[in-house]
Parts: sequence; structure tokens; C-alpha cells
Amino acid sequence: MADDNAPGMQETFISHLIELRTRLVRASAVVLVVFIVLFAVWPGAAAVYDFLAQPMMNALPEGSKMIATGVITPFMVPMKVTMMLALMISLPWVLYQAWAFVAPGLYMHEKRLVAPLIISSSALFVLGVAFCYYFVFGTVFKFINEFAPKSISVAPDIENYLDFVLTMCLAFGLTFEVPVVVIVLVRMGLVTVEKLKSIRPYVIVGAFVIAAVVTPPDVMSQLFLAIPLCLLYEIGLLLAPFFQKATQAPEEVI
Repeated sequence: MADDNAPGMQETFISHLIELRTRLVRASAVVLVVFIVLFAVWPGAAAVYDFLAQPMMNALPEGSKMIATGVITPFMVPMKVTMMLALMISLPWVLYQAWAFVAPGLYMHEKRLVAPLIISSSALFVLGVAFCYYFVFGTVFKFINEFAPKSISVAPDIENYLDFVLTMCLAFGLTFEVPVVVIVLVRMGLVTVEKLKSIRPYVIVGAFVIAAVVTPPDVMSQLFLAIPLCLLYEIGLLLAPFFQKATQAPEEVI
């Protein structure tokens, strides 16, 4: 009997691989098209990097500029930034392809769970990156440049600047995912809301430890990361019971 089922199982596995390849190709194609438009049509890779560099340029003394120490750095760094922007713009389509791949195998109550999580997690990540760019960078860069001795000229390298910006944006983007993590943990039954409430003091301490490790050594930037993390944890605790109730499987009728 096992041998009779083997061909069917193999065909099913192959069909899933083909479907996965199709979804990956569709997602990658849109990311590539958006990248080409941003890079070659509008606004151009240079303008994209200038936008990313604006918080630092606002903090530097008038007339100051960044530097590029590598031969091809002035080309590669803007291209990397443009690719990342293309991925963020295409994120809804990429997530839709992931959703379309897994949706046929889900029950209705599971679909009610996955769809809101995909939408909310992507929205929260973008919100975290925007919060970092518009509120945190201005404070951090201003502090760093005011702290620098007057005897030196601050001229950041564009590649080091990109690494720093990506680390900060990733940290804040992941921080804003805390409500989703709390909701998933409660919904999967791994932990209860009451247990999460009981460990609240440890979460607060952990938030400030993470902020101290990830952010520069100024108080404002650490508070900008730790306080939202604590608040988002509380939001997750408030929403988890409602989400758990809304996505429960229908009860069996005896």
C-alpha cells in the first residue's frame, strides 16, 4: 500500500516545488522591475542615497560632505540602497506571493490568523523604519557631531554610514514587531497572557539592555528604542486575547 501511494506523494511534492518556484519568480520579477525603475528611470540611485543621507547631512556643519574611500563605492552603495528600497516597495506583493503559496493548505480559521499577521507585520516593520529615519537619526547624528572635538572634521564614509543605518533600521523594524510576536505566542498556546504580564519587569529590563547594545551610547537614542518596545509589548498583551478569540477553530458539533 505504501508503494502505491509513493508516486502520488512524489507528484504532490514536485507540484509544490513548481508552485514555490513560480511564486519566487513572480516576487523576484516585481522587485527587479521596481529596482530598474528606481535605478535608471526615477528618481535615480544617487537621489535615493541622498534621501537616506539627509539626516546625517542636516547634522553636519554647512558645506560638509561624506566621503567614499573605495574605488567603486560611489556606485555600489547607492545601488545597494536602491535595491533595499525596491524590496520595501515590493513587500506587499512579495508577502502576497508567500500567502498565495500557503493559503490552499490552511483551514478558514487559520486563514483568519495568517492574513492579518502578514499585513500587520509588514506595516509595523515599515513604521519602525520610518520612526527610526524621521525621529531617531536626527537626535543621534546631532549628538554625535556636537560631541566631536572642534579640532577634527567630521566626514563619514558612505559605506560605514550605510552599515550603521541598516543596523538601526533593522533594530527598530524588528522592535515594532513585538505585538505580532506576543500575539503569535499566545495564539499558539506557548504562553498565556497572564504569564507574559507576570514577566513584565524582566521585559522592561531586557528592553533597556537591548537598547544599550544596539543604539549609540547616548540616552535619547536608547530611550527611543526601549520605550516603544515596552509600549508595543503592552499593546500585544491587550490585543492577544481578542485575536485569539477571533481566530479560534469552530467547535465540533456532537
